[in-house]
Amino acid sequence: MSRRALRRLRGEQRGQEPLGPGALQFDLRDDDDVEEEGPKRGPGGRRPGCAEKEGVHVNNRFELINIEDLEDDPVVNGERSDCARTDAVAPGNKGRTLRGNTATKMDGDAAPPEQSNASSKLRKKKKKQKNKKNSTGETSENGLEDIDRILERIEDSGGLIHPGPAPLSSRKHVLYVEHRHLNPDTELKRYFGARAVLGEQRPRQRQRVYPKCTWLTTPKSTWPRYSKPGLSMRLLESKKGLSFFAFEHSEEYQQAQHKFLVAVESMEPNNIVVLLQTSPYHVDSLLQLSDACRFQEDQEMARDLIERALYSMECAFHPLFSLTSGTCRLDYRRPENRSFYLALYKQMSFLEKRGCPRTALEYCKLILSLEPDEDPLCMLLLVDHLALRARNYEYLIRLFQEWEGHRNLSQLPNFAFSVPLAYFLLSQQTDLPEQELSSAREKASLLIRQALTMFPGVLMPLLEYCSVRPDAAVVSHRFFGPNAEISQPPALSQLVSLYLGRSHFLWKEPATMSWLEENVREVLQAVDAGDPAVEACESRRKVLYQRAPRNIHRHVILSEIKEAVAALPPDVTTQSVMGFDPLPPLDTIYSYVRPERISPVSRGNTIALFFRSLLPNYTAEVPSPSSEPPVAAAGGEGRGRSAGGSEPQPRPQQADAGRARHDGQLPPQRPGGTAGGGR
Repeated sequence: MSRRALRRLRGEQRGQEPLGPGALQFDLRDDDDVEEEGPKRGPGGRRPGCAEKEGVHVNNRFELINIEDLEDDPVVNGERSDCARTDAVAPGNKGRTLRGNTATKMDGDAAPPEQSNASSKLRKKKKKQKNKKNSTGETSENGLEDIDRILERIEDSGGLIHPGPAPLSSRKHVLYVEHRHLNPDTELKRYFGARAVLGEQRPRQRQRVYPKCTWLTTPKSTWPRYSKPGLSMRLLESKKGLSFFAFEHSEEYQQAQHKFLVAVESMEPNNIVVLLQTSPYHVDSLLQLSDACRFQEDQEMARDLIERALYSMECAFHPLFSLTSGTCRLDYRRPENRSFYLALYKQMSFLEKRGCPRTALEYCKLILSLEPDEDPLCMLLLVDHLALRARNYEYLIRLFQEWEGHRNLSQLPNFAFSVPLAYFLLSQQTDLPEQELSSAREKASLLIRQALTMFPGVLMPLLEYCSVRPDAAVVSHRFFGPNAEISQPPALSQLVSLYLGRSHFLWKEPATMSWLEENVREVLQAVDAGDPAVEACESRRKVLYQRAPRNIHRHVILSEIKEAVAALPPDVTTQSVMGFDPLPPLDTIYSYVRPERISPVSRGNTIALFFRSLLPNYTAEVPSPSSEPPVAAAGGEGRGRSAGGSEPQPRPQQADAGRARHDGQLPPQRPGGTAGGGR
């Protein structure tokens, strides 16, 4: 039976018990000052855990209310234990310690000086508690250090675990994209400091105009208010751990797309500006107008338009679409997906010119991860350059080691020369062990000799780009002489021109030139000695580089490197190339067909022909759609049937006919074919 029930049977109320001479005396414990003794119960009825502890005389039990130590004690069955009460410290007289069976006897009179001593004791106890709280963090850190030391001792004693690069299973995917590296401000802050980068930025408004936070761009207050333009993304299928997505155009967006194609055919940028006034987030219009601004040297406006296009497409992402996982795919054969590829590429180009190679490298990895097998924009011709500019040599070496087996990256001139350069630059760093430096130097020398043997036509143009006068023995030798550059296939000449026009300045360092000179002399000695690898490389060049695939031509057009563009074959340079869709794939998958009517020019209207020759923007009256059936575009940019029976837009057939003619001349090839060894 509980105490409360016994009191009720006796008719007693709690708090009305008769007070004895020691009723207001409490023994309170100080753990730091008193040592515990054996678990004996004193004659006063104290519990074993509290009997042998130092006590303090308390005249008023309500003085214990404001003491914080009571709150930290455990509560059992709704009431604090007697031992918990003895942990509190209150002003009063300090009692004597109970030993054995003797009880504590307290004086009835309390002196004020003793109360002041008790208050000082309370302050000391609080300081000790603070010191205990502060020491917990230090002890945890010391504990972690001790654990690390124990692990190091185990490793040293066992001799099986050595410091080095993490195993491939624990590493992230080679195309893994980090969100923080997609923001150019992160790189600029590392170069110039946060104050210099964020000093001119205005604080954001309280009312958020934009619907979501994005990773690719930061919305600006100068942009038009965002409203869904009719662009969306859907999940096509998921298989083998990969998810295949595709952008979709609504009926309203399809109408804007038809108007955009008419504006492009008019060759007047103002027509695109008018279209953007009604559809401010139409992606293809933003891309095309960005090119027009770039040609007029308005780089700031061109970059702003690209960022707006990326923001429009990122707002349309599927909830399962991830930029960083490397498992999401977008088929380049679908015209709706190409805009995202081109917007990323143009943004990457702006970032590189802005001096943010690390951010540009992250965008390059993102484009490559969207379709790594086909590589429609041939980003493998650029990723090595960005890695060297960003001084991320380890990533370039890792990419080469993991993909060389199934992609034959050594057959591309840019990888053949960039990887040994990365090894050499890595050997110039002073923060690595001497053994790793010597190993990297030997690997660099071996790979550069293989590259010079496989591509002898690179040396003389490279020295000319770097304004270095070659040695007479090198110029007069048949292996590196003028015949080496003339005898190489046109497809290989195009790849060499692309690499040298983009990355020649990376070789201008005196230490790099001295290292290159040493290896050139060793290659000449091997050639004079009749090394069989020389003939094997020559026969391989004749077989592999007969014709460049379509994705390499597309990359050359987007790169705008004069030397590489001049090396394009005539069947590519003679056809019309649209900036919003350069060299579309021959096996394009159309989701809707653009309606088309016969142009007045094809009907033999001589007056219309005369006015059109004077005014290229002149368009004559076109009959109603009911009188003439629509004709599907053959091999052109036709995007499909207009949903909902909307009014068709007029479109001249000249561009479509030219594109159909050139598409008929080019046989279909798989991107990344024999040229360069890519798939």
